[in-house]
Amino acid sequence: MDVLIHLFVGLHIIGIAALLGGFLTQMKAMGQGTARFVPGMLHGALTMLVTGVALVGLNQADHHHVNTFKIGVKLALLIVILGLVYVKRDEEKIDKGAFGTVGLLTAANIFIAVLWT
Repeated sequence: MDVLIHLFVGLHIIGIAALLGGFLTQMKAMGQGTARFVPGMLHGALTMLVTGVALVGLNQADHHHVNTFKIGVKLALLIVILGLVYVKRDEEKIDKGAFGTVGLLTAANIFIAVLWT
């Protein structure tokens, strides 16, 4: 079971890398007002959602303690990220506020994952 959990953790990290990488590649465009949500950002966020849900289930099945409040906060942030990216995915230009919010919430999600014990 540990191998499967570690596999999903790796996939979860790939998802967050796609989301954050998409954001970082658009930083220069954000400064010029031409940033957009690239498809990799949506795919990364969806990967995070699916693997995160799988990780909770796998950890509970393996009788590991799961901090449900922490997971709930992370899920709420991810739902906001997914909502913004999904709704505005076809727009040619995204306003700086919405784009910056996605980056901020993504960073917050990362820091919650590693610092909240």
